[in-house]
Amino acid sequence: MSPYLQSLAGGGLIGLSAILYLILTGRIAGISGIFGRLVQGSSAALNGAFVVGLVLGPMIYRAGFGSWPVVTITASLPLVIVAGLLVGIGSRMGSGCTSGHGVLGLARLSPRSMAAVATFLATGMLTVTLLRGSL
Repeated sequence: MSPYLQSLAGGGLIGLSAILYLILTGRIAGISGIFGRLVQGSSAALNGAFVVGLVLGPMIYRAGFGSWPVVTITASLPLVIVAGLLVGIGSRMGSGCTSGHGVLGLARLSPRSMAAVATFLATGMLTVTLLRGSL
């Protein structure tokens, strides 16, 4: 199967789950917010189901395609942990994460989400450029 079809199916499922979450809860399906509400015990059943779905995703992928998704991480575990913590802190400071701003915020034409996504992209491009020494 073409990797483009897999990506298209994954994107469609992300969009569908975000729309369903918005319809069922009236809230934006941002992973940082959902996880934060789950930890705080708010709407535990639906938030828990959403997080379980994220965890089960690779297993469902394997059942459907016969192999695990290819993931390559070249960074050390301590660097990955620090990066994850920084993303968590940044998503709290920015009132949302890439999934909330990028998927539903842009679809709703939210100016705050447009600014956030532009910042995410610019920062990501700058970081890669600096780390690869291409500047």
